Amino acid sequence: MSVRVADPEPGIRMVTIDRPDRRNALDRATYAGLAAAFDAAGRDEAVRALVLTGAGGCFTAGNDLKDFQDVEPSPGTRGDSPGLTFLNALRACPKPVVAAVEGHAVGIGTTLLLHCDLAYAGAGARFRMPFTALGLSPEGGSSYLLPLAAGFKRAAELLLLGAPFGAEEAVAAGLVNAAVPEGAAQETALGRARALAALPLASIVATKRALRRGHDAIVARALAEEAEVFHALRRGPDAQAAFAAFLRR
Repeated sequence: MSVRVADPEPGIRMVTIDRPDRRNALDRATYAGLAAAFDAAGRDEAVRALVLTGAGGCFTAGNDLKDFQDVEPSPGTRGDSPGLTFLNALRACPKPVVAAVEGHAVGIGTTLLLHCDLAYAGAGARFRMPFTALGLSPEGGSSYLLPLAAGFKRAAELLLLGAPFGAEEAVAAGLVNAAVPEGAAQETALGRARALAALPLASIVATKRALRRGHDAIVARALAEEAEVFHALRRGPDAQAAFAAFLRR
């Protein structure tokens, strides 16, 4: 299985992306596993807070580009893409989600943090949204949420140029709450989840809902519109050439 689910402490659900041989790149099966994990946690009365992390000292290298070389959808597939299904499950989870980032957080590995309630990064973490370099466009609601978090000019720099940046820059851009010593992100996230799990669940759920109420419909629309453009570009010659060049390395 490429997603591990465990309950390390009462009330805390840990969801771990577990493809260390692929730097935890997200393929269709992993997206499905993540979506199922967040759906189940939202319904489980014993779960009061979640931690999302990656195995082997890496958060995730983003989308598995082997999947992106499939120009046409598989026969019989309908509805949202696997990535969009996962993001909507993450957004819909009523319990607070705390991300623990070490190593690489690339593409959707960065943009998904905009949908987590709290996030902490080890000092050596490296972030990147390389959409334009791959012939793609922003996804994950980042074209709307990142300017809110980082300001328009910084968001434009991160999304248009797509250069790598570190943990302190991720803090300044509003992607994570704090940079912590390298290797300490998971324990920090567990500590925050522990604090959340000790509080009245009804109050936590109501507060999370209130925080998101004002822009929930806008984010849903941004996700859908971004996905449409993203997958149109994904099938195009620039993106397909970029994927092939990357996989030849």
